[in-house]
Amino acid sequence: MFKIVRKEEMSEGNVILNEIEAPLIAQKAKPGQFVILKANETGERIPLTMADTDPEKGTITVIYMVVGKSTALFKTLQVGDEYQDVIGPLGKPTHVEKVGTVVCVGGGTGIAVLHPITRAMKEAGNHVIAIIGARSKDLLILEDQMRAASSDLRVCTDDGSYGHHGFVTDVLKEVCEKEDVAQAVLIGPVPMMKFASLVTKEYNIPTLVSLNPIMVDGTGMCGGCRVTIGGKTKFACVDGPEFDGHQVDYDELMARLQAYCEQEKQCYEEFCTLEQA
Repeated sequence: MFKIVRKEEMSEGNVILNEIEAPLIAQKAKPGQFVILKANETGERIPLTMADTDPEKGTITVIYMVVGKSTALFKTLQVGDEYQDVIGPLGKPTHVEKVGTVVCVGGGTGIAVLHPITRAMKEAGNHVIAIIGARSKDLLILEDQMRAASSDLRVCTDDGSYGHHGFVTDVLKEVCEKEDVAQAVLIGPVPMMKFASLVTKEYNIPTLVSLNPIMVDGTGMCGGCRVTIGGKTKFACVDGPEFDGHQVDYDELMARLQAYCEQEKQCYEEFCTLEQA
């Protein structure tokens, strides 16, 4: 069992931070890797990339948005409660080296995934320009942490309520025009990664994205997380979750992510009805 030692409701209570006791995982985990969590015996297995680790305390931090039954169930867990299973670290860690100027772009809860990668890139000696965005100021997360993890932070909101009025791709294009960018890391909603990758491709900038397909076992056996990279089938759990952003078939990925939307909506509504009863 894996105890929750800190819980924080972020972004109007719809985005939840859990710091969880998992000493063995905390000792081995590297930026870019993920864990699979299960709340209880009948719960669904949910993959989440770690937002932070603390080997000394023996804890890992995950941040998730409540979008369906399983994440709604996660939200009911309080400090002192326990996840039945936390499995990891899984996936390949981010390749980090000193290359010069690195631009790290995050959108929504993708900022949580981007945070440890940004910090590692800076610690490796790179000049790190971070660009983070959300639909509005109220939905923005980890601004202070991302400011500390980067050399230069740019903030965007779709509605103009804070920072640059517009999309992260607008600011990314400006940075690519003015800076000699050696590496880009893009993490967020699939459409954001798709269009941001088109920007970096225009400037021939090597680009990493972290993909979030439907996943079951997380060890390469089920094939549920398959994605097409450069015309070849890869499994996000063991070959990724990071891939060359210029080679991803984003349209296929978006279609596969929609495969169970109706069932997910029904389960979520039934769960909420039971919780309110």
